[in-house]
Amino acid sequence: MATEEHHVLTKAFSGDGGLGVDESALVSIIGKWRKKPDLKQKFRKGFSRLFSDLGHIEKCEDDYVQKLVVEFSRFNQIAVLWAMHPYERDARWAHQVLHKGHPTIALVEIACTQSADDLLGVRKAYQMLFHHSLEEDVAYQVKDNSCNLLVGLVSAYRYEGPKVDNDVAKSEGKTLHNAVKSGKSLLENDEVVRILTTRSLLHLKTTFKYYKESHSKYFEDELSAEVSLQETVRCLDSPAKYFCEVINNAFRDEANHMDKDALSRVMVSRSDTDMEEIKETYSKLYGAKLEDVISQKTHGYYKNSLLSLAGVEVKA
Repeated sequence: MATEEHHVLTKAFSGDGGLGVDESALVSIIGKWRKKPDLKQKFRKGFSRLFSDLGHIEKCEDDYVQKLVVEFSRFNQIAVLWAMHPYERDARWAHQVLHKGHPTIALVEIACTQSADDLLGVRKAYQMLFHHSLEEDVAYQVKDNSCNLLVGLVSAYRYEGPKVDNDVAKSEGKTLHNAVKSGKSLLENDEVVRILTTRSLLHLKTTFKYYKESHSKYFEDELSAEVSLQETVRCLDSPAKYFCEVINNAFRDEANHMDKDALSRVMVSRSDTDMEEIKETYSKLYGAKLEDVISQKTHGYYKNSLLSLAGVEVKA
């Protein structure tokens, strides 16, 4: 029994095979091992990733403790994000990008996948919270050549109706192709930035379709040298596919902490909007149900919260 409990405790602390920790297992063993210091010592000696044997004590490894702090906090973080007003949540994510060095893709997601009214709501919340406009912070804080694109994206109020001028869409497909052929940075091409930051989503999908039909390549595949631009096009053209890739990226063994944090961001932000489409797309892309992968790759309350956000009924 003690050997089995050691295995359960090691797995709970290690996060082997996933994100989060198994809180229920920890609580159970804390109770069972009360007044049994020999079992705790055996556990410490057998778990070299967390403890190093100094002879008279088994010392906690600081780096691993920090990893555990992150894993224990995942449920707390997702609960707060879920409870927050969506406009405030997105505004705070944008602020983290601009002031705390988080990847700009979070800003791109907000700007490209929200409705016009919701993006306006985020911009108002940003002003209220941080006493600057989102646009001015992007313009001041972003120092590379993606600045104009990002300012245009966060400033947009796109037409959301059904009408598309096919002739204009074809013409702008040619404009994009000419920009690619020029060999110059598309981020510094005013026409490319104008098209991506002002046209309706339906217009852009039509433009990208004409691009593929005319040149036998997807426009996004031409953009590997300019990652922020490629991510923008992916968010605009196929958001469900894009979000599936972000989710799956978080489950990789080599995923970094930003990749893993993106899982919570996507699951919380998409739960009430297009989660069913994301689940369907995930199954087509990876041959597995999203809820099954979550069950395999995550632990504890964090796992249950992700499953709930995916629309799975979880027993309390």
